[in-house]
Amino acid sequence: MTAPLIDPFARTIDYLRVSVTDRCDFRCTYCMSEHMTFLPKRDLLTLEELDRMCSAFVRMGVRKLRITGGEPLVRKGILTFFDSMSRHLGDGLDELTLTTNGSQLERFAQPLWDAGVRRINVSLDTLDPVKFKEITRWGSLDKVLAGIRAAQSVGMRVKINAVALKNFNDVELFDLLAWAAREDLDLTFIEVMPMGDMGEVQRLDQYWPLRDLRASLAERFTLTELAYKTGGPARYFEVAETGQRIGFITPLTHNFCESCNRVRVTCTGELFMCLGQEDMADLRAPLRASEADAGLEDAIRAAIARKPKGHDFDYSRQDVAGQMSRHMSHTGG
Repeated sequence: MTAPLIDPFARTIDYLRVSVTDRCDFRCTYCMSEHMTFLPKRDLLTLEELDRMCSAFVRMGVRKLRITGGEPLVRKGILTFFDSMSRHLGDGLDELTLTTNGSQLERFAQPLWDAGVRRINVSLDTLDPVKFKEITRWGSLDKVLAGIRAAQSVGMRVKINAVALKNFNDVELFDLLAWAAREDLDLTFIEVMPMGDMGEVQRLDQYWPLRDLRASLAERFTLTELAYKTGGPARYFEVAETGQRIGFITPLTHNFCESCNRVRVTCTGELFMCLGQEDMADLRAPLRASEADAGLEDAIRAAIARKPKGHDFDYSRQDVAGQMSRHMSHTGG
């Protein structure tokens, strides 16, 4: 057995999030600018390199693998990668999953299920078609809803990730909750994070603290915190009146750094030990330097040994502190 990955704060790293592309068929206003310059394809890890890298992490103790982007399902040939990685399920890997905008799910749901994907996250911030077009710039709500239904029809458990945006979807809070309960969907709210230059979009104008969102919910519903965990940073609550489970991801109002068990790799092979720090390690170089994995594993271990205690995101002084220069689509959510 290969020794597990333990960081300097005695946290076991067993969750890997991998971006397979920086490209997306949406241009969500909190994720990327409208006129993005994407990376040349030669800079991206090939699907074979992604397989080698992810397999090394599984050998080193990663139990959960989440595929992200950009939009992962726009990567050409991505199903061959899922099919290949499925060989690790039950043999080191407990879960193979993805986060998607849902635009491609209608045609990919069945083959993803066949590859062992049992649970997915779909990013969806509004049920209003006009506002959906506004926030995604290019997206179609009907297409996403059809994709969610397709995923459910093959047996997948679907969790909706909604970024909490002040003066945008705050008025839809109870509608989102009721819809998720009616459609048997889990629902998680996420605070908007200071990632990338959004041009005309101001972070402070978007920021809706989840403590305020929870207070609004508590005026109408009884919330009971659950011990339920999925391996990620969300804290889950049961809504007594509906019986549904909702989650809160609060990188700003109540960060979850003390229990962080995850790292992220970009589509170019940059390993970020923390979403909110700039330090990273290059895994592409050792991948391409040798067909053997010793150098790759050494690079991974050296990087984990530098994993920081936490991030520095902060909006509390009416300023955006700890902002990262890279876009969320680059790091992979």
